[in-house]
Amino acid sequence: MGIDLIRGETIPQGLYHLVCEILVRHTDGDYLLMQRDLGKPKYGGLFEATAGGSALKGEESLLCAKRELLEETGIRADSLAEIGRSISHDTIYFSYLCVTNCDKSAVTLQEGETIAFKWVSEEDFIAFVNSGEMIPSQKLHLSDYFIKMGYMK
Repeated sequence: MGIDLIRGETIPQGLYHLVCEILVRHTDGDYLLMQRDLGKPKYGGLFEATAGGSALKGEESLLCAKRELLEETGIRADSLAEIGRSISHDTIYFSYLCVTNCDKSAVTLQEGETIAFKWVSEEDFIAFVNSGEMIPSQKLHLSDYFIKMGYMK
């Protein structure tokens, strides 16, 4: 179509932008939660279950996911498993799972995006998923995976 979408500008009707979300599970079973920067316009200060963001011009979902994961956590993923896709309004979401054996203390934060991180056990992660603390859109995008894993009904 020859149309470039510019961050912050209204997306024309019938067009979509691509967003990737990456759920991170350590090989020991713990899940990574990232705390959003307090200055974020939506959900500032809340912990989120995924790293992620918008694709760059010409970037496919898998490359976007690997780049966003590295930028937001410092975790380099050789392979990611797609665990879901959904469309909401003007956005196509691709959800991936990263299983890593990284040094848990080596997670890095991205200025303006995140201010803290924590690893939680699978039991605590399930409690997080089923609490009111999880960002509703993330829960929605990952619900098929959570149901499949028995994390929610």
